[in-house]
Amino acid sequence: MLNRILGFLGWFGSLLVFVAVGVWIVRPDLDTLRRTLAFAGLANILLYGAGHWRQVLRSFERKQTRYGLFAGTGVILALAILSGLNWMLSRQNHRWDLTAAQQYSLSDQTRQVLETLPAPVRILVFARQLDFPPYEDRLGQYAYESDQVSVDYIDADRQPMLARQYEIETYGTIVFEHQERIERVSSLAEQDLTNALISVVEGEERKVYFLEGHGEKSHTGADEGGYSTVTDALGFDNFGVETLILAQRGSVPEDATVVVTAGPQTDFLPDELTALDQYLEGGGKLLVMLDPPIDTGTPTPEGLVELLANWGISIGDDVVVDASGMGQFLGADASVPIAANYPIHPITDRFNLLTAYPLARSVAPISPSPEGRVAQSFIETGSQSWAEMDVAGLTGGAEVLLDEEAGDLPGPIAIGAAVSVAVDGTDAEAAEAIDGPEADAPASPEARLAVIGDSDFASNAVVGVSGNRDMFLNTVNWLARQENLIAIRARDPEDRRLTLTADQQRGILVLSLLLIPAATAGAGFYTWWRRR
Repeated sequence: MLNRILGFLGWFGSLLVFVAVGVWIVRPDLDTLRRTLAFAGLANILLYGAGHWRQVLRSFERKQTRYGLFAGTGVILALAILSGLNWMLSRQNHRWDLTAAQQYSLSDQTRQVLETLPAPVRILVFARQLDFPPYEDRLGQYAYESDQVSVDYIDADRQPMLARQYEIETYGTIVFEHQERIERVSSLAEQDLTNALISVVEGEERKVYFLEGHGEKSHTGADEGGYSTVTDALGFDNFGVETLILAQRGSVPEDATVVVTAGPQTDFLPDELTALDQYLEGGGKLLVMLDPPIDTGTPTPEGLVELLANWGISIGDDVVVDASGMGQFLGADASVPIAANYPIHPITDRFNLLTAYPLARSVAPISPSPEGRVAQSFIETGSQSWAEMDVAGLTGGAEVLLDEEAGDLPGPIAIGAAVSVAVDGTDAEAAEAIDGPEADAPASPEARLAVIGDSDFASNAVVGVSGNRDMFLNTVNWLARQENLIAIRARDPEDRRLTLTADQQRGILVLSLLLIPAATAGAGFYTWWRRR
């Protein structure tokens, strides 16, 4: 009777172990049930072994049993090694993103923002439980990059009171919470998530004013020459964009973080120049983009050029020509200089993208610098470029060559320069308060000025070229003293389809239907003939 009971325990214990394995595969969330079944099954098997210990000992005298024991031990060791590797890999997670646009990796900008978080940020995802995996995949990267980030996944149906507390109206809403500030977003796109993160950390929107009234490019223009694309991109970096007609207002608004003039075609009025100079003297931030004098009807704004010279930056009356042929890769000619290597400057820190500047002029620091205002170049063209002084000949279609005797300057040519100057006074203190939180601001307020010898590089037609958008945004963020946002931003997935001409399509058709089959048949006939 006892043997029957012990035999039943052996079979019943094995059954419990198999059921525990099945529960682990089918319902891994039932961890308590799985452990209970497994331990109960092992206990029954041990009782069976204890009741049949003599038979167990005698079985070891047979060769088949010893071989089976060795094989079982090997299997157990292999499983132990695999379990150990799985345990280590779960704690040393690493991913490889092989997509062309790195769309499954966080951008440099996002990582930089996460590395500089001043305080913990809590992310709450309100969705159905079955919809959690894509959110876990994306937001898990944010938590992995920073110990300051925690992510909670909340089933909005099971916790309706919490959803009501955070004013959740739709499934898939992501809430960023930081120091009693809240930002909501309903998108898993990295740019949207990082924008919400920046907004909740900074607390308030910064203002960028685009000057108008001198023929500048419109920041709302959706045509090829407009700036609507970079205006939208500024919104992702927590900037609000507005228009400023300085002649009407008389001074720069107090809430201005950065003032931009994009390709003015006429000179500024004396009162406007005085207002800009006072703005800089008080710790303001100004971005000037000046196009070359390709049309005698639109001369260089001399008053603005003189203002820039007073701050240590010289503007050339020339057009930069690039004979390296790099522009051909972008479908451009020598009138579009390409920058690939950049001088050391915070704007171009870790910047490794090509930028293109259609019809650019030289912009260089003045030496010796006036009143200690030492400028630095941050964009330079290649060694096979030069600054062409014969602008009329270049625009007239005549062939131009480097002629140093005629005043041409050999490359590399600086087409972007910036200067920062520490300032004092009550106006500077006000500007420092506008610039940002005291914890992020330097000890002494600064006036910052950046000048680029081309305004077309940030227009809708060209801003999509490699690093043009990032160069513009990095410049604005440096002026705004947001160095943590100076980085390469997330990219949209690239369209990897091939576009073929009609001749190319016919060539592929002939190759696949005629040439390759004919070559295969010819090789077979030749082999048959040799064997004959």
